[in-house]
Parts: sequence; C-alpha cells; structure tokens
Amino acid sequence: MNNLEIRGNEFVIDGEPLRIISGAIHYFRVVPEYWRDRLQKLKACGFNTVETYVAWNMHEPHQGKFVFTGMADLVSFIEIAGEIGLHVIVRPSAYICAEWEFGGLPSWLLKDPSMKLRCHYKPFLDHVDAYYDVLLPKLTPLQSVYGGPIIAMQIENEYGSYGNDKLYLQYLKEAMISRDVQVPLFTSDGPGDFMLQGGMIPDVLETVNFGSRVTEAFAKLAEYQPNKPYMCMEFWNGWFDHWGKLHHTRDAADAAQVFEEMLQANASVNFYMFHGGTNFGFYNGANCGEDGYAPTTTSYDYDSAISESGELTDKFYAFREVLAKHMELPELELPEPIETRSYGQVQLTAQISLFDALSQLSQPVQRTVPETMEQLGQDYGFILYTTQVTGPRAASDLIIQEVRDRALIFMNGEYQGVIDRMHNVQPLKIVIPAEGAKLQILVENLGRINYGPFMNDPKGITEGVRLGNQFLYDWTIHTLPLDNVEQLIFASEQFNMQDIQGRQETSTFYKGTFDVDQTADTFLEFEGWTKGVAYINGHNLGRYWEIGPQKTLYIPAPFLKVGRNEIILFELHGCKDPRVSLLNHAILG
Repeated sequence: MNNLEIRGNEFVIDGEPLRIISGAIHYFRVVPEYWRDRLQKLKACGFNTVETYVAWNMHEPHQGKFVFTGMADLVSFIEIAGEIGLHVIVRPSAYICAEWEFGGLPSWLLKDPSMKLRCHYKPFLDHVDAYYDVLLPKLTPLQSVYGGPIIAMQIENEYGSYGNDKLYLQYLKEAMISRDVQVPLFTSDGPGDFMLQGGMIPDVLETVNFGSRVTEAFAKLAEYQPNKPYMCMEFWNGWFDHWGKLHHTRDAADAAQVFEEMLQANASVNFYMFHGGTNFGFYNGANCGEDGYAPTTTSYDYDSAISESGELTDKFYAFREVLAKHMELPELELPEPIETRSYGQVQLTAQISLFDALSQLSQPVQRTVPETMEQLGQDYGFILYTTQVTGPRAASDLIIQEVRDRALIFMNGEYQGVIDRMHNVQPLKIVIPAEGAKLQILVENLGRINYGPFMNDPKGITEGVRLGNQFLYDWTIHTLPLDNVEQLIFASEQFNMQDIQGRQETSTFYKGTFDVDQTADTFLEFEGWTKGVAYINGHNLGRYWEIGPQKTLYIPAPFLKVGRNEIILFELHGCKDPRVSLLNHAILG
C-alpha cells in the first residue's frame, strides 16, 4: 500500500523507515514528451521521490474553464512517476510561488479590485473551493492509500513569509480533508521565528526551506516542532535569474557538501530544483523588493542537476556520489540521450508592423479611462492604449499612473521612448503639434509578482495617464494576448534588406521558415535583436531581451516538425539584421 506515516522523528512506509530523497520537477515547465526522460534521470540519481507544485493558472486560465491536457496533464505526469517506481509529493496549494506568474494564482482573481489574496476572505476561498472541487478528485485516487504514488500533500506554501491567518490555513486543511485527501499534510517555511510562527498549524507537519546552514535550520525547526522528522522541503542547490542581472551558478561540490550534512543529520530532503525547465510563453514570475520590480527570465535552468534541456550536469554526479555513501545504489542506467542540433541561420523574410496588424489581432473597446488587462478579461501579453491629444502643447511631462510594467510610447506612429517600471523611468517629455496628435501606449506585462507583499499586481495602466497635471480621457484599447500570431497575414512575404537600417523603432512582427529532415532540440539565438517574444510553429517560446543574461531560447524537439517550420518574432524595438540562428547549445549568461 506504500502508506506514509510519521512515527516520532521518522517517516515510515509499510512499517519500514523511509528517508525521503526527492527532487522537484514541474510538469508545467517540461513538454510531456520529456516527462519520462526527466523522471528516469531522477530515479537514476538514486532518488526515491519526485515533488511537483500544481499551477492553478495553468488549470483554470479562465474562470470555470479547466484544462488538464498537454503540459497541464498532471495526472499523466504522476502516473508516469509511479510506473518508474517513484513516490510523489504534490503541492496543490492555491499559491505556489515557484518564480511562476502570480505565484500560480489565476490572473482573473484581480478582476475584482477588492480581492484579498491568501487569507480567510470568502470570495477568495470560494474560488479556491471551486478549483479544489475539480482538481482534488483527480489527485485523490492517486494517493498511496489507494495504491497510487502520492505520499504527501502541502496545504500552503511559505505562508509565514506572507501572513499569519491561521483561520485561512485551517480552512485549507479542512478543504483538502473533506475532499478525501488522506495522505499526510505538510506546510513549508523558512527556518526563522516569524516564518514558523505564521506558517504552522496544529497536526500538520512543518518542513523548512533553505540552501545552507543545515544545523541552524533544523535546530530552529526543532524548537517549534520537537520529535518530528527533519525535512528540507526546498534545498536551494541553485538559483533563478532576473533580466538584466548576472546568471546564477553554484559550485557542485558546495551543494553536495550541504546535501551530505543533511544526510548526516538523518534528514529527508527535496531538491529545489532537480530539473528546472522553462517558463514557456508568458508564465515567468517577478519579484519586487528593495531593488524594485525584477522579472524572471524565460529559462528556469536553475543551475540544477539536470539542465534546462535535460542534460546531466556536474551536480547530478556529485549528488549521486554523496548518496552512494549512505545507501546502496544500483548501477547507473540512463535513458537514451536526446539529440541537439544546430540548424544554422534563418532569414526572416516577411514583416508587418503591430499597427498594421491590429485588426487581425484584436477588437478595440472604448473606455473613459485606461483599464487594466484583468478588467478587460486579458491574462498575459501586451495591451495598447490610444487617445487623441489636442495641440499645440510645448514640451510636457507624460506620466503614467502607474505602468505595469513597460510602456512604449508612440505619437502618430513614431516611437518616442519607454516608461519602465523596472528602472522607474518617468516622465517622458513630448511635444504636441498645433493640429494635435494620436498618442499610443503599448504596455507589456513582464510577469505578475510571485512572492512577497506586493502580489496584488494588476497589469497595464492601473490609474491613469497625465500630460503635466492634466489627466487624459477617452481611450481606445486593444487587448493583445498574442495567442493567435500564427494566423497573421503578413503584408509582404519579402522585404528588401536595405529597408532595414540599424534598428527600427516600430514594434513589428517578423516571419521566416526553415526546413529540417530530423527533429532535435535546438536553441534560438537573437544576436542583433533588442527585445520581444518568439514563436515556433505557433508555440510561444517566451521572451528574449538583449540585456541578458539569457541569450538563447530553448526549443524542444516536439515543437518542431519534419519539413517546413515557421518562426515568428514580435520585436519591440527593431533589429540590425532580420535573421536568427539555431544553435546546438544554450547561452544562459
């Protein structure tokens, strides 16, 4: 039956002590065709358990409309893990953090401007209940009590770092139990006083998250929870990247030494991450702290044991070597390697400007004041605000209250500059001619905040737009989720290379094709491009940006097809040369 129990300071499964050696792999960051490969590699490293969050916004992207297919096929992921012989820890709490868009919460929650997140607020709990009514019946048959691989579930994630509402935590606990969750429940928090005080509730196992200082972390846990198993639910053996910052790495020997210290302490551990994967599309999250707003890159490689594209790293072998000192491991058996290929350069031979493509992408709405994406039923992507301004006006300060997150300003179709939340770049001086001017503001949602006190993060223009002290009214708004770019009809299938001199400053779609005789993993490089979004055969690969650190986007082989393949780039600022390269390796910084 494989039923997990907690007896004193041990985990016990069917009467035998179990040390949980787990690794995090998020099904929603890996194409389904590669789930088995990644799970087999986890097992080959000597691990006995896989852990995954559950991303609510993947499963209920629009209120009441649920998705559990493709990359959202959570049940298949768990079943494959069980077939391979792995236990599964599932973290289905409504909030997951995970450097994932809005911490996994669906954007439509913010359509209600009075919404209170992660507390005992009935409208929020009603949405959680409706989600659990659909989600949990898919998970409960997979519990160990019914012969499945799931041995434990989490009720909330690092809640003590956010709040102290014990009624809320108790509600979530009862919501799970009432829906037939029978496996042990747990919470996870940082090993600090206020975090443990805020995040723990009676009769629920507390676990701790950290990357070092093992003895100190477990000693603090024991103060609050004596005579229970030590479990590090997130061993941060690598780290994630923000745009414009350095790429994070951690020495394999250093991470392996911390793992050794945990084993010596008779602790169980979950590696966060064992395999990071990719924030495909617009699913990257963001942080907001002392350094301001900081969006996460498309790559979630995490410098972990398995790279973003599934290759074994030095950490894989270092962790296996440590584990072999404490238990007998079978001979290393790995699945067939996944091929990577360089397909060379691809010329993008067609283009159409955003303004010429608007009628193909969106139907406008009229509003007195700018409204947010959420108010207009939009989740991700871009939003365009247009108004007519009377003239003449001398140089005036254009001020957006408040931009979320990066606005490109155009006047009569001519680029004027950027107003940027990341760098707090405000205001922008503009001059209005005597005949007046059309003012257009293209706002990019760079990712909702996934952690901390500023998670209520609606996108677009949240208050209003001013010229000097005068608010501007009467707006035409185009929502641009850019989930239909493969349907674009390009103005010309060819353009003259001489038409492009340096960088253009009008946001433009570019299209090119290339042929392959055999599909393989590859990496899209953007030398000479500025910032934008890339698509391959209709799959949104994510964002690219010249500020780095990430310089390539990962294309898994299942996104390609034998024969002709189509690349579309939505480039915000223009390029030096409309071509890209397909490499056989990643460049992450």
